[in-house]
Amino acid sequence: MENPFKYVDQPLKEVPQELKSKVMSDIAMAKLLMELAALFSYNIGDLIESVISKRKNKNPNNPK
Repeated sequence: MENPFKYVDQPLKEVPQELKSKVMSDIAMAKLLMELAALFSYNIGDLIESVISKRKNKNPNNPK
């Protein structure tokens, strides 16, 4: 088996501009999808915290 770390010390090769733009476009699309998913999903920690605080405020035996 060939040593895969042998090529780590080599200088980087130039990549075609078309490939660079394709990769950057794919990354931008993935980032957009992640941001859209975050907009339409629940933050479970905040949801639990808000439910607990509302229950404490509605409880008449609450010493606050």
